[in-house]
Amino acid sequence: MTASQTITTAAPDTAAVGTARLPGALRVGVAQGRLELASFFRDRQVVFFVFALPAVLLVLLGSIYGNKSALHGLSVGQVFTAGMIAGGIAATSFQNLGLSIAGERDREVLKRLRGTPMPPAAYFVGKVVQVFVVAVAEVVVLVVVGLAFYHLHLPTSAAKWWTLAWVFVLGTVACSLLGIAASSLPKSAGSAIPVITLPLLVLQFISGVYVPFNNVPPWLQQIAALFPLKWMSQGLRSVFLPPQAVTLEPSQSWQHAETALVLGAWAVGGLVLCLTTFRWLSSSER
Repeated sequence: MTASQTITTAAPDTAAVGTARLPGALRVGVAQGRLELASFFRDRQVVFFVFALPAVLLVLLGSIYGNKSALHGLSVGQVFTAGMIAGGIAATSFQNLGLSIAGERDREVLKRLRGTPMPPAAYFVGKVVQVFVVAVAEVVVLVVVGLAFYHLHLPTSAAKWWTLAWVFVLGTVACSLLGIAASSLPKSAGSAIPVITLPLLVLQFISGVYVPFNNVPPWLQQIAALFPLKWMSQGLRSVFLPPQAVTLEPSQSWQHAETALVLGAWAVGGLVLCLTTFRWLSSSER
């Protein structure tokens, strides 16, 4: 009787353990994000490349052109800083995700993760957490360089801080989703660098990152306007440059509505591309 009672009372406990709910995708994704950040900051070469390269390029370009006047009271160095911040965001999101995910697929990390109980969405949540933290740090580094060397001014109104926030968020989301989608293009980790980096490098030149946008030939301006980086650069110029700098824009306007529309459209398009093209296995395994 006692044994029967013991078995009877023990059964519900066993069933409860067997039917316990696993953590949700968001909770697991945040934990995965902490692991992604720890892994990122442990790799000193990657950290140096991600943070130092845009800052070094800004210092080099600024030392060559920075003292020239773009307008009365506005130096070319200030214009470069605003564009370089947009380029830094694109590098830490699109390029970083495209290269890292392609490498993980080639090393069969994705294959092993797909075989675990971890929800697939948690993997992408972890990547986005890492990107947002690194992108914020990148912006801070470049703003400090701009303040120290090129008389960059922080936003002076709540409206400009709000513009900085939504351009940063929409731009980071759009570039992150496009980076995840682009990671499926390379056939191997070795081919990922040219496939991912070259298009971004071209866009940086024609979108007002390495060259003032008003100096870009009109036909290249029209091509750049099809992609998010041009609009991110323009939105950030509206934040960090004085009001009279709007005369340097081909449209003579900051075009905030168009910027939000294009970045939002690319975010939606990037999500569709991720859902339709992302693969967990390398080309040799499919």
